[in-house]
Formats: sequence, structure tokens, C-alpha cells
Amino acid sequence: MYFYNEQLKGGLAVNVISIGLLGLGTVGSGVVKIIEDHQDKLMHQVGCPIQVKKILVKSLDKERSIDIEPSVLTTDVDDILLDPEIDVVVEVMGGVEKTKGYLLEALNNKKHVVTANKDLMALHGAELLQTASHNGCDLFFEASVAGGIPILRSIVDGLASDKITKIMGIVNGTTNYILTKMSKNGAAYEEVLKEAQELGFAEADPTSDVEGLDAARKMAILATLGFSMEIDLDDVSVKGITSITEEDIQYGKQLGYTMKLIGMAKQDDDKVEVSVQPTMLSDSHPLAAVQNEYNAVYVCGEAVGETMFYGPGAGSLPTATSIVSDLVVVMKNMRDGVNGKSIVSPQYPKKLKADNEIFSKYFLRLHVSDETGVFAEITSLFAEHNISFEKILQLPIVKRETAEIVLVTHHATKQDFEDILVRLRDLKSVKDIKSTYRVER
Repeated sequence: MYFYNEQLKGGLAVNVISIGLLGLGTVGSGVVKIIEDHQDKLMHQVGCPIQVKKILVKSLDKERSIDIEPSVLTTDVDDILLDPEIDVVVEVMGGVEKTKGYLLEALNNKKHVVTANKDLMALHGAELLQTASHNGCDLFFEASVAGGIPILRSIVDGLASDKITKIMGIVNGTTNYILTKMSKNGAAYEEVLKEAQELGFAEADPTSDVEGLDAARKMAILATLGFSMEIDLDDVSVKGITSITEEDIQYGKQLGYTMKLIGMAKQDDDKVEVSVQPTMLSDSHPLAAVQNEYNAVYVCGEAVGETMFYGPGAGSLPTATSIVSDLVVVMKNMRDGVNGKSIVSPQYPKKLKADNEIFSKYFLRLHVSDETGVFAEITSLFAEHNISFEKILQLPIVKRETAEIVLVTHHATKQDFEDILVRLRDLKSVKDIKSTYRVER
């Protein structure tokens, strides 16, 4: 038995640590299961039993995938937020504004918080962390990014002594599953999306995933922690996967690339860029081999060099594992009397790169008039911006007096490339700009 910090427990011996759980869906059920199944290991680490005292649910009568004592369930959030015996609130219910209110009340009532809510942390993380610090409470959110991969703690603690220069990752399992199937099977986006929905990998309304919003929220969190700079969701440049075609993927294969939805956060000279966009990855890049619903995050530091974290990005038990790991840290902090001490405000003012400071290679697919001089005209336009080509494919389109040109540029600024696209649309010989993608080696 341990004695805990007086201000937390009034100097009394603690016999049990009580948890209030907001939500009992897939992840919430996983949290309950892990706490029950791993009770001996958890007791060994924190010195006393852990109990889930109350669980907030929408309906008391709903059938559950796990056995729960009816007396543990409640539809009144105050049974958790106002209970002085509940030490930690675990939030797995989702939502933003109402949930934010619950967590602020929990923190103001001196309850520690663990959440898996990426939307909430991306939008209101700074306010919640400030409130937690003011009340001497812990607020952890490892499960909000990449499910079972311990990426946030690795960045904050494991790489604390290094300066992170780049965070690049596949942080959305739904889109990775779709792009994997499109690449392997040569199937259309709509066909694979329907399959993903039937298998439960995609929601009935997949907008947040396929438009890149889910990944953008995660990248805002990763960039904020990695660069110690408050990055807002609006700072993330976002493009989804809905316009990707089988032709884009097949041309990429011919040129040695694999299509992935990549989150990129990069820092140069104390300025940062953060984006989520479909990217042609060199087949030799470690992230190119990440398939189906799996996630991976590639982190580069000045001292450590290149590291990669790989694992399941979602699911009941992987996500619940991250939540319970956060719980263990909270409880160890309770034992040592250091709750709220680990919250550190961003160190640096936000400095975002302008478009003329963002460099990349680019994939460009055009339909042009199949006549002499067209390619020279296009080449001349790129030359005006001092941009050369690394790879070129030129193919006739039968019976349409049209040629298809696929280009991969050398490094160019985002500004120059956008200017070229405007100029290309004005050329009579260019019938259509079919697609453009960032290229990473």
C-alpha cells in the first residue's frame, strides 16, 4: 500500500484508484477489458488495485460486448464529474464542444484526464493543458494519434534531448487500406471505399478520413509536440484521396513510386511546414511498405537520425493499450506526488514557411495536343522557373489526337509549381491537368 500526495488524498492511505469512463463503445470496452485482464500487472506497477467505478453511456439497456455490473453504468455525467472518489476520468466518447466542457469540469474538480480524442486535442488542446496545469492535474492523450503506437511519448520523452527536424507518417488507417487495395487490385476508389465500409474500416460517412481531416488533426498534435510550437489545425495544408485514379497509381508504379496519404511536418531554420496530401513515395522508402490499415510514423532528429514507429493505428485493444499506458503514468505520478508537473507550454513562437520556402519534387500528369512543339513549349515554361525534370513519360491516346505526359520534377518551391500550373492552364495546347502530387524519396 502506498501513501499519496496529501493534496490529492488528504494524507490517507489509498486502497484503490477509481476510474470514471466517459463512453463504452469499441475503445471503452477495450479499456475495461485490459484493466480487468491485466489487474495483477497494473497493481504491481502502481501498488494498489484499479477499479472502473462509473461508466457514462447513452443507454442503460443496450447489449454490451463485455459483462458490466448494471450499477456501474450511468446516463448522468455528474455521477462521474462530481464524485470525489473518482481520481481519473478517461474520455472515449468522442465529440468536441460538449466533451470539452466535461473535461474542463473534471480538471477543475482536480481529476486527472486521459483522452483518445484527437479532434478535441487538435482544436482545444492548449486550453485543456493550461487548465490541467493550473489545477495540478495530468492530461494525457497518447491514444489520440496512431492508436497503439506510442508515438507521442516517444517524441516528448524518448527524443527529448534531440531536435526533431521532420515527422512524416501514415496516420490514417482507412485511407491507407483504400490506397493499398487500389494499388494491389487495380480497383477504382469508389469500389474500394465501399468494400472498406462493408468491412468496418471506413465509416458510413468517410469524409473526415478520405478528405484528410483526421490525419490533419493528428499532424497538428505531432507538430506541436515535436517542434514545441503551437500548431493549429488551420496551419495544416490538407488534400484528401478522393481524386486519385487507377491511372495515377499505375503511372506511379512505372516510375518506381507507391501512393500514400502522407502527413508531413518539417522544420528548417526554425520555420515549419505541416501538410497532409497524397504523395508518391519512392518504393525504397520505409513508409511505402506500410499496408492496409496499419500506421507508421517516421521521425528524424539531428542527433538520432532516422527512426520509424509502426503498428496498428486503430482498433479496440491497440487504442485501449495506449489509454491504459497513460493511466499507469497518471497513477505513478499520484504515487510520487508530481501530477501536473510534466505539462510544458510550447517553447517557441509559431513561424510558418511561406510557399516560396517549401521545397519538394512534384508528379504532374497532363493531356496535351499531340502535335510538334508542345513538349518544347512546356519545357520552356518550367525552364523559366529553373525547374528541370527527373523522369518523363509520354504516351499517345488512341483516336483522340491527344498525348499524355507524365513528369516528375526536381526540387521546386511550392510557389513556383503553383505558378506553373496557372500558366499551363492558359496554354491552348494543354487540354487538361489530370493530377499533381508531391514526391518523396
